[in-house]
Amino acid sequence: MLIINGKILTMTGKPVECGYVRTEGKVITEVGTMSALDKRHKGEEVLDVDGAWVMPGLIEAHAHIGICEEKWGAIGDDCNEQTDPVTPALRAVDAVNAMDPAFHDAIKAGITSVMTGPGSANVVGGQFVFMKTQGRCVDNMTVLFPAAMKAALGENPKTIYGDQGKCPATRMGAAALLRRTLLEAVQYRKDKERGRLDREDFDKEPWMPVLQRVIPMKVHAHRADDILTAIRIAKEFNIDITIDHGTEAHLVVDEVKASGFPVIVGTDLTSRSKLEIQNMNFKTNKILAEAGVLIAVTTDHPVALIQYLPLCAGLAVKEGLPMEEGLKAITINPAKICRVDQRVGTLEAGKDADIAIFTGNPMEVFTKTLYTIIDGQIIYNGMKDDDEFTLPPLNAGIDNPKAVHAENE
Repeated sequence: MLIINGKILTMTGKPVECGYVRTEGKVITEVGTMSALDKRHKGEEVLDVDGAWVMPGLIEAHAHIGICEEKWGAIGDDCNEQTDPVTPALRAVDAVNAMDPAFHDAIKAGITSVMTGPGSANVVGGQFVFMKTQGRCVDNMTVLFPAAMKAALGENPKTIYGDQGKCPATRMGAAALLRRTLLEAVQYRKDKERGRLDREDFDKEPWMPVLQRVIPMKVHAHRADDILTAIRIAKEFNIDITIDHGTEAHLVVDEVKASGFPVIVGTDLTSRSKLEIQNMNFKTNKILAEAGVLIAVTTDHPVALIQYLPLCAGLAVKEGLPMEEGLKAITINPAKICRVDQRVGTLEAGKDADIAIFTGNPMEVFTKTLYTIIDGQIIYNGMKDDDEFTLPPLNAGIDNPKAVHAENE
């Protein structure tokens, strides 16, 4: 495929005001200006976007899509195993339903990949997966698994297990339980390295990539004290974490910056339904970014619907986050945080051909998605049922690149 006459936002530098993107198979092969395009190339599908914004596919860094399904209520809710506060062996790939209609909503919004996994009922929830939004078989949609180990501090595990008369009933209990679990995993690793094990432990093995810092521990933490506890524990065990939600991270911004850990902020597009999110504000993004903290914006789908991801970034921009940082917070930043930036998050030769094409800035409410391309294939064509913004069909040709066709295909 050859996409021409677009405003190309590679997310690696300044936009190319009139440029092209060429793909071959599932990867991007070229990105450049129209003046540098070799027009002798023939025999490929040509998509003339006539000034539309061409971006890397958007990325949701924290969601429960496919696990907490829309429409099906309790029957479709596989988000939380509320029978044991420590469940590291749970695997998101065993619960994601690729038929969840939210995947289609994501695609329509230009979202091409997501990090999805267990919820925050448990102190240790299980293993996340980073996956594409298009497909029917999770195994074929997977980009990285395991991608992170979920942990949670604060109200959720404290309330759920405290109400059952179990530990953790307090924040001290949650922290102690997490420390005990990590300490047991560290001892298991030592015994394994010294050949002292008769067999592998089903609940300890999932911790090995975390202890080796291959993947992070993904910590649900809203309140400032929970954020600091997460950082404290990560330093004690020399592991990497992402701070997920980080509602009060702006109140301890110096400590968060000093930790070096990224924050996946949000969702702020919801009600203040519990005490620990009373200080939520879209300004958190600006404050953290100005301090040099790597941030991504999240919907925490289905807390806010996944298709509102670019709007959440837009609201952060409205509250002072620079425009470019808003776009990075839903493209290259989540790719880096989720450790998949070698494949997605930018438009560069060699990266996956995951591309979103919009009528304008996707963070603006009236912007429409024209095309969503995943692995080099057009998965969503917004022109089929919308003739207000006309574009030429495929194979319009390069010789007359500005020709606009009335008929949409």
